[in-house]
Amino acid sequence: SGGEQSPCLFQFREDGFLVLEHFFTMEECDSMRNQIQRIIEEMEVPPHCRTEFSTKEEEQLQAQGSSDYFLTSGDKIRFFFEKGVLDERGNFLIPKEKSISKIGHALHAYDPVFKQITHCSKVQELGRKLGLERPVVVQSMYIFKVQPQGLSFVAVTPHQDATFLHTEPLGRVLGFWIALEDATRENGCLWFIPGSHTSGITRRMVRAAPGTSTCVEFVGSEPAYDDSQFIPLPISKGGLILIHGEVVHKSELNSSDSSRHVFTFHVMEAKDTSWSKENWLQPTPELPFPSLYT
Repeated sequence: SGGEQSPCLFQFREDGFLVLEHFFTMEECDSMRNQIQRIIEEMEVPPHCRTEFSTKEEEQLQAQGSSDYFLTSGDKIRFFFEKGVLDERGNFLIPKEKSISKIGHALHAYDPVFKQITHCSKVQELGRKLGLERPVVVQSMYIFKVQPQGLSFVAVTPHQDATFLHTEPLGRVLGFWIALEDATRENGCLWFIPGSHTSGITRRMVRAAPGTSTCVEFVGSEPAYDDSQFIPLPISKGGLILIHGEVVHKSELNSSDSSRHVFTFHVMEAKDTSWSKENWLQPTPELPFPSLYT
């Protein structure tokens, strides 16, 4: 509709995020949860691939950076584990479904259930409402956020998605974050600084030069954010949060007994946009970034 903006889109451009409750049905959420159970049951993880996932910068560099497994996961379905769930030989200390932190980064391309959700007509219609002309899907993740037995789940420190998924110009990356269970303040819902998507980014994760000890490195630094500026966004099962690539967001520890399963994927407006060659994630001949519109 010409230059008109719906109140929703106006809100998204103001805040850098938008909450759409009940975007997906209970059945759609359950189909994703059931499918991930099947994927875990069939999971064969070679011990040398059992990388732990951490959000602290040094550990990120050490665990993910030294890990080819992470860097080459853009066109595969791979498993990343919580800290302390494996012994030195790489055997599970707790049930494996409680040991996984996330599964990434190509569920949207290779799994029929997640592919169908990513490209469903509701999502495509939303993309058109947002004015996306040539959106492509760059990555997807299933995030568990469980409270493993006797282990504390790490919080996800404040960050901007564009730190990891850089484009020229900025402002071309958008996250779709789907709650597959209620996300509450107790089990680790997202927190945002409204309006923080307008001043660019201060830190980038880039592929390191060949021959360095890590595969990725950080350039720049994350500023100290004022905790009082964050607002929590609890959302019910089936809700969708749209996340602007530069908005600052975080999630706290899951201090509850319930998990907080999420399926999330990132889309880039490919029209007049270049994807940074320095991003850890790169399209491959096997998987060029697929169009969101089918």
